[in-house]
Amino acid sequence: MNGEELRDALRKEMASTTPPPPLSTEATLGAARRAHVRRRALWASLGSAAVVLAVSGFAAVATPDDHVYQPAGQGPLASPDGSGDTKEPWPTGPDGQPQEDRTARAGSQHDRGVQLLNEVVSVVPAGYTAPEDPANQPADQRTLRTHQAQFEEKVNGVDRWSYLSSVAVAQGDRVGRVIAEVHDAGNQLPTEPCALARDFWGMQGECQVETVGAVQVGVVVRPGDDDRLDQWSAYRHPDGVVVYLAQGAKLDDTRPGLKRLPFTVPQLAALAVDERFHLR
Repeated sequence: MNGEELRDALRKEMASTTPPPPLSTEATLGAARRAHVRRRALWASLGSAAVVLAVSGFAAVATPDDHVYQPAGQGPLASPDGSGDTKEPWPTGPDGQPQEDRTARAGSQHDRGVQLLNEVVSVVPAGYTAPEDPANQPADQRTLRTHQAQFEEKVNGVDRWSYLSSVAVAQGDRVGRVIAEVHDAGNQLPTEPCALARDFWGMQGECQVETVGAVQVGVVVRPGDDDRLDQWSAYRHPDGVVVYLAQGAKLDDTRPGLKRLPFTVPQLAALAVDERFHLR
């Protein structure tokens, strides 16, 4: 095959590929913002996925662009401009000094991350367990419980944070996971329930609106091409705090996945509204 024949073949292959459905402007901009923040966190904290797992042991999560995101990594994170030098100091830690990176390792924000982890463990339903990590866990094995408090941005002079916790949920030798992510009031996430739900990690999917009491919750009941998680709910409280609750039948490729997800769709929607996850 000569060069011209190769180019013709590639053009035919591209023409036969069905393009993805168009995204709304709001969802696209939201996904881009989220992916940008995750990439900044990634490149400063990773030399490679193997190095991160060996050093921190935390549960890696793939971002929409197929990189690895550490939900609760201990390594340094990037500066706002990606250069390694901050234009202004990171938020001040409890010692009165600027943090060394985005992750709070002490103080009130760190404590909220721990609180979120404990709340996720507390809602694991009967018939499932939330196993803890063994004392001598291999460095290359995914951590079963993680938490992180991460500085997102400064809006009108006020620091805005997000909090993420991931908990392995088991039934016998089968393991899935439940994830909670909370964003401070003042965030720039969408308002409409399904637009908010589809903005989670930039993922898309089949969304429906569930009514919980007097409020509406967006729930992605079936993911699109991105199948890292199976279902997730999203709710914006009246004060602007955003809560995501997600569940996946599979934790990683080393363990068999759950046969049934821990929560029904109405239960997942109700958890997003639950005051236990309304961090303030």
